[in-house]
Amino acid sequence: MIKHILLIALTVSCFSCKKTSEAKSKSTNSNSNEVIQLDLDLSDTGIKIQPTMYGVFFEDINFAADGGLYAEMVKNRSFEFLLPKMGWKEPNSNTHSHNTDSGFLNPMQYSGENTNHRFARVTVKGSKYALINEGYRGMGIKKDAKYNLTLDAKKVSGDISKINIQLIDTLQNVLGETYIIPEKNTWKNYEAQLTASKTEAHAQLKLTFEGKGEIDLDMISLFPEDTWKGRKKGLRKDLVQLLSDLNPGFLRFPGGCIVEGRTLERRYQWKKTVGDIEDREVLVNRWNTEFMHKFTPDYYQSFGIGFFEYFQLFEDLGAEPLPILSCGIACQFNTGELVSMKDLDPYVQDALDLIEFANGDTSTKWGKLRTEMGHPKPFNLKYIGIGNEQWGEVYIERYKVFHEAIKAKYPDIIIVSGSGPFPDGDQFEYGWEQLKQMNAEIVDEHYYKSPEWFLENAGRYDSYDRKGPKVFAGEYAAHPKEVEDGPKENNWQGALAEAAFMTGLERNADVVTLTSYAPLMAHIDAFQWAPDLIWFNNLEAYGTVNYQVQKLFSTNAGTDVLSITENGKPLIGQHQIYASVVKDVHSNELIFKIVNSGTNHQNIIISPKGNKLSGEGSISTLQSDDLSTNNDFDNPEKIVLKTNQIKISDGKIQIELKPQSLNLVKIKI
Repeated sequence: MIKHILLIALTVSCFSCKKTSEAKSKSTNSNSNEVIQLDLDLSDTGIKIQPTMYGVFFEDINFAADGGLYAEMVKNRSFEFLLPKMGWKEPNSNTHSHNTDSGFLNPMQYSGENTNHRFARVTVKGSKYALINEGYRGMGIKKDAKYNLTLDAKKVSGDISKINIQLIDTLQNVLGETYIIPEKNTWKNYEAQLTASKTEAHAQLKLTFEGKGEIDLDMISLFPEDTWKGRKKGLRKDLVQLLSDLNPGFLRFPGGCIVEGRTLERRYQWKKTVGDIEDREVLVNRWNTEFMHKFTPDYYQSFGIGFFEYFQLFEDLGAEPLPILSCGIACQFNTGELVSMKDLDPYVQDALDLIEFANGDTSTKWGKLRTEMGHPKPFNLKYIGIGNEQWGEVYIERYKVFHEAIKAKYPDIIIVSGSGPFPDGDQFEYGWEQLKQMNAEIVDEHYYKSPEWFLENAGRYDSYDRKGPKVFAGEYAAHPKEVEDGPKENNWQGALAEAAFMTGLERNADVVTLTSYAPLMAHIDAFQWAPDLIWFNNLEAYGTVNYQVQKLFSTNAGTDVLSITENGKPLIGQHQIYASVVKDVHSNELIFKIVNSGTNHQNIIISPKGNKLSGEGSISTLQSDDLSTNNDFDNPEKIVLKTNQIKISDGKIQIELKPQSLNLVKIKI
């Protein structure tokens, strides 16, 4: 994720006079009565679409993990935030009072082998005491749905006989309730279940107590029973379903900038995210105060989704895992703090140990831990990324050490390197030059640019070195200008430009082997960055128009790239048309993705070279006459695929393209 706030003011890259002239000629509208003749070559190009071609990139930004994908509803469940009471309220207590008719909570610090070093000591003096958790901008509950509560408790003194547990709305109306009977003066885990009597997006969890005395509480947790695959304390079902519907070939995780951290101390360390959940060390999320106009000091990482859960998710989705690890450089847009070369070994060892955790057998330390966590079979990790958006000599010298160590022990692991945060410039060129000399396998490129840039760069990879490293288009999104910050940035102008650019990615699948939009998810009440592929609130989620474009490509990837041209040239904006075509040997189909970015209808005829087609086919279209149109919570399917049948006439495909449309044409061979 490109981190600097100035990047939100995105501009179009400069072009030479020649390129500007070419762009102007491409942008001229065609007469709607003109018939554009395109040539289809059915011969084998030798270019294969890799199963990893279209994937997803997950980063815990915009409350995407805690408060999003991770279905935990209690914020700061173990009182481990820097401010231990953050997320908790005591409405009937006063810090400057004895609270003789209520009570108070004191965060207690203790030392131990695990990393959960705080718990709550609640002193109950009267019946008015209440402890309320606000959740992640509230808690989304649905009528008749069941919610499972767990907590650790230890009686300290007095006669507290019952803990009453309620779901309440903002007016204190009770929407579900249960209770727990604390039994012992030693720690014990308790479970209870609540059933919601009403649907409410901003519910809260309320605890009250019967009797007086002191009681210790920790790991107060609430999950919906209906999680993804029914796993206890699992993932939010509707969000994972949206990911599954994309049929992703890979999932890059956990970032992004959170891999780097603002400082090395606050970097993402995978070893702290595995093992028992209650022992995972809470960390301040690096996005919590990154943007001063979107201050979210309550944004932390509980690591309830850790590396084991990520691997488990990839397995569920049938996708390849692509973990990204720190290379010993903190975010260069923040501190740029470096670990010295002589102290780099622990970082390198983390990478080697991660491969062992994913692929090792039970005779290995980390393979044994994976087995103990419930997955004896290896995860079959094939890829690993070193660094996120690092650049310059400091990155290259550290990357070399990782490369040599990983290849020495695990020669079959494919290593993803990076070219920095920008798609051009001197640091980009330097990175590519150095990585080529090292025979790097895959180089990650990022671009957050205007829609115009995406249209003008549809031919970007036509001229890339076919013998050099492959490309991972790891983070990209079109950022429309002068649009209200938030979901409206996910408009049809940006999505259509991305579709045009993606035809160029697909056409060059011999160079580009992995692609993913970024960021993936955003909570409507707690986002730092827009546009995003999926928007959600506490109850609902929807795929943006950009999501619909990604889904069209990823679920119709095909297996073999073919050639479609006009006068021998690929379609990269002539007549404002962009196109790619693939063959799918499994379904025995030709699959065309064709963009008309202009405001006129376009009539095209596609003529197979040396062959004739027969029968029928279909055309499915994403289209809007209004480029500012976006899907939203009220109308999540404002722009979705609409399908019609087409006939093959005289062995040729005749199509009318609607203005400002992405078209999926499928023909049985």
